[in-house]
Amino acid sequence: MVCFLKVWKPATVLEVQGCDAKLAAKRHSSAAVLKAWSPFVFASVLIFLCGLPAVKSYLTLPALKVPMPGLNNAVLRMPPVVLQPTPKDAIIDLNVISLPGTDVFIVAFLSALALGMPASRAVALLWRTFRQLFSSVMAIILMVGLAYVAGYSGMDTILGLSLTHTGWFYPLFGTLLGWLGVALTGTDAGSNALFGNLQRVTAEQLHLSPILMASANSTGGVMGKMISAPSIVVASTSTNQQGQEAAIFKAVLKHSVILATLVGLLVLLYAYVLTWAVPK
Repeated sequence: MVCFLKVWKPATVLEVQGCDAKLAAKRHSSAAVLKAWSPFVFASVLIFLCGLPAVKSYLTLPALKVPMPGLNNAVLRMPPVVLQPTPKDAIIDLNVISLPGTDVFIVAFLSALALGMPASRAVALLWRTFRQLFSSVMAIILMVGLAYVAGYSGMDTILGLSLTHTGWFYPLFGTLLGWLGVALTGTDAGSNALFGNLQRVTAEQLHLSPILMASANSTGGVMGKMISAPSIVVASTSTNQQGQEAAIFKAVLKHSVILATLVGLLVLLYAYVLTWAVPK
């Protein structure tokens, strides 16, 4: 039987024509609505407060920044990536209190208490979540570790410099470099940290706009987000499809490549045709 839904009293009663049923649209009180939104309110307020420079400087302790023995300043960044040989810092930053993720972690417990959940129940759910996400978290940790290995070994620099030989087509391949950076690190910020300065130096060598290529690195990187290991792991875990990461990767790979290529072609257009639209 086909049922037709008709609203005859807005926000109060819904009549289902052709069926012997009526659905009452329940009105929620303002207090109930505010309670439901409390996790987002707590998160927004706490992240905003902890992001203030004065508060963040208070939460960041210099003593928790420890140089990595045997690595700090042991790697030199060489031209043309930089203008002159520059030692590369390798600092272990243990200031987890000032991180936004810590704020979200705290908000989870505050929200549980605000919603009436016992603390013991919240801890039990937290432990079950840790157990469920253990393999996913390990995959993310290893991928981030790989990004650091690529950075300190010079692999990312060699890859980037090899793309300078593409010449006129560098805007396209530079965009794909940002795509690859996010695919490896899982974050646009990580890709910009790896390739941002390289994009600037290479653009200057090829007489292109550094602003355009830095933007291309970020924009192309967004298209690599869907195939990054952290994104796929989080997606498979949140939808209870553990073990299907390879299938998800194969399903979205072609979309990611096509979209990154389209962005690269758009950057080519801005680099050589719509130059007036690029900020100086």
